[in-house]
Amino acid sequence: MKILGIGKNYVVDKSEIEGLKNDVQLIFTKPDSTLVTDSKDVVFPAITNQLIYEVELVVKIGKTAKNVTVEEADSYISEIGIGIDYTAKDVLTASREKKGPWALAKGFDGASPIAGFKPVVDFPQLDNINFDLVINGEKKQVGNTSYIIYNFAEIISFVSTFMTLNPGDMIFTGTPAIGAGETFKGDHLQASIEGELLLDFKMI
Repeated sequence: MKILGIGKNYVVDKSEIEGLKNDVQLIFTKPDSTLVTDSKDVVFPAITNQLIYEVELVVKIGKTAKNVTVEEADSYISEIGIGIDYTAKDVLTASREKKGPWALAKGFDGASPIAGFKPVVDFPQLDNINFDLVINGEKKQVGNTSYIIYNFAEIISFVSTFMTLNPGDMIFTGTPAIGAGETFKGDHLQASIEGELLLDFKMI
């Protein structure tokens, strides 16, 4: 199973979208050991002092995809869920200073809490899905897929030209353009899709 993510994929103003599409998607990978499922609590990683949260919709691949067109790519999605793409910002900054990769800053244990996968047929409009993140009772991020730069189909089609996507593979599809921030021990995180609470855990 592969876990992929895309960086910088949402805008504040929809008028920005076309100007930002340049056919170069910022794709990264995360190992399956980053996963925390079923709303289990997440242990604060000892490798960082600056842990950044980003709430994201996660698409799950339902059938083998290789060199698929944008027009057919949505048919390869089986489920949609929600998760947190954690970044160890201090680790990332240190790596960037040496022009290094994102792997350790995105790939540590516990970096991908996920839950709440629902059949894709539950979402008749993939370009109009609402989601949000609440931390300690305060709404921190609000997103809608109409503000996405590269939509689900474009991500799947692009990635499938480089690597085969297999059933069960997951793609974190980007976080809202504003609201990402720092997580601390004791924080209670709750993420919802269309008002339905699906991910509910504490950072311990």
